[in-house]
Amino acid sequence: MKLQFVGADHQVTGSCHYVEAAGKRFLVDFGMEQGNLSYESKGLPCDHASIDFVLLTHAHVDHSGMLPYLYKMGFRGNIYATQATVDLCNIMLRDCAHIQMQEAEWKNRKGKRSASSDSVIEPVYNMEDAEGTIRRLVPCKYDQIVELCDGIKIRFTDVGHLLGSSSIEVFLEEEGVKKTICFSGDIGNHNQPLIKEPKYTDYADYVVMESTYGDRLHEKGRVNPIEDLARIIEETLDGGGNVVIPSFAVGRTQEILYFLRIIKNEGLVKNHPDFPVYMDSPLAVDATEVFNKNISDCFDEDAMQLVNKGINPLVFDDLNLAITAEESKAINFDDEPKVIVSASGMCEAGRIRHHLKHNLWREECTILFVGYQAVGTLGRALVEGADEVKLFGEPIAVKAAIMQFPGLSGHADKDGLVEWLEGFKKKPDKVFVVHGDDMACEAFSEYVNKEMKIEAYAPFSGTVFNLATGELEVETVGEIRKKKAMAISDAFARLVAAGQRLLQVIHKNEGHPNKELAKFTSQINSLADKWDPDFEPVMPRKVKIKEKKRRR
Repeated sequence: MKLQFVGADHQVTGSCHYVEAAGKRFLVDFGMEQGNLSYESKGLPCDHASIDFVLLTHAHVDHSGMLPYLYKMGFRGNIYATQATVDLCNIMLRDCAHIQMQEAEWKNRKGKRSASSDSVIEPVYNMEDAEGTIRRLVPCKYDQIVELCDGIKIRFTDVGHLLGSSSIEVFLEEEGVKKTICFSGDIGNHNQPLIKEPKYTDYADYVVMESTYGDRLHEKGRVNPIEDLARIIEETLDGGGNVVIPSFAVGRTQEILYFLRIIKNEGLVKNHPDFPVYMDSPLAVDATEVFNKNISDCFDEDAMQLVNKGINPLVFDDLNLAITAEESKAINFDDEPKVIVSASGMCEAGRIRHHLKHNLWREECTILFVGYQAVGTLGRALVEGADEVKLFGEPIAVKAAIMQFPGLSGHADKDGLVEWLEGFKKKPDKVFVVHGDDMACEAFSEYVNKEMKIEAYAPFSGTVFNLATGELEVETVGEIRKKKAMAISDAFARLVAAGQRLLQVIHKNEGHPNKELAKFTSQINSLADKWDPDFEPVMPRKVKIKEKKRRR
């Protein structure tokens, strides 16, 4: 009875956990890695074909994207997930296969033009592998115990991150030893549009939980995504520019559509009431249909009130769907200022890269990020202030306004993670902190240990834990720590970027009421005191912040 950590350990993407119990081998998630990775996955400890089944927490690619590769390598077991996750995977895995095949074809065409390469690039998997995987998906209902075999039962609980997302309780029994382990999946943020609030789990011996935002809090208080989005749209359209929103096709795009319907309905963009919106992602179009199909099981009370009045919360006037490549290309040859919502959310693939190519160099445009940007992605480079990026081999100057909604996230922040963990009626024996970058998982693990008095540990890929004895059998630390030392410079660079952003936020608060400024000042000083308690204050000087200004 053992648990081995495979992926998303000290990094955010590529979630995968391997379990051996009751004579079976199974995985919880098998996701795709994205961005530059500080720590490589050790891979599965067995042949892919010998995996008996897979449990899937939700449909996002960093949790599901390598399932077709598992099938390609011989896996023929069942994949258990909620009904909405099955429906989403039905379209997402096909889309992933299409991207793999498209990229391999592009690289091979490029290789033929180069005298330096004769090798042929094979896609990670193809459409046949994706379709074979989809046939293995088995839908399960929330809150019902499902017996998979002697000694293994499971239960899915709605965790409020995405349509169909879940935490999974796994009830194990082997040679008279009984253990329960809960895999959190991605824990949802509170008050998200459309989907329900996260539910809690009562009991588990061990918990494997995410920590994407384990070292920070979402901005609270004045954040109002609908008002802020309306303001950004109006200011950009007034200047003759486009608002380009890189958005995950599943989940975040539907939230943006929900906000845009309210903005349209309430006339919040006063100077441009009939502004056009383009949803340029066939995957997003199909995913929106899946949302409409799963209304009764997954929508929250506010969304259901609209549905009961005969109102589709995801549809409004002036919404244009770009399905074909020709329709997508036509968007950038239309001079009318507009809003463009396109995938992928981290700008690593898909049609969004074409829209960035046409809009990044225009000072009158706005690129608005509405989700987490992993280290090493194009999206992360842009939000951290890159002056130039490469797209399709061409250098593109970054002159557009780059903005990010800090409070708009499908992931719980540190407080939300703590609240979910406090939902257990009895403290777990041990918490394994995964699915967070190096700083986030370490910080959250330390908090759980010291403040919550629960034994917590942030494992690296390859670590093996004996569920029956409660002991670590293999701890992969030595070589990893060397790599960790190499990552310090990257961490410091991110710290400097965070400091620059803080200065910009301070500058933007000029003119706010004294009470708010005093509160903000106190929060900054409290944080500074923690890291530099011996600091002696001096008279403040005027700080100039270099900002990109939009031409009018």
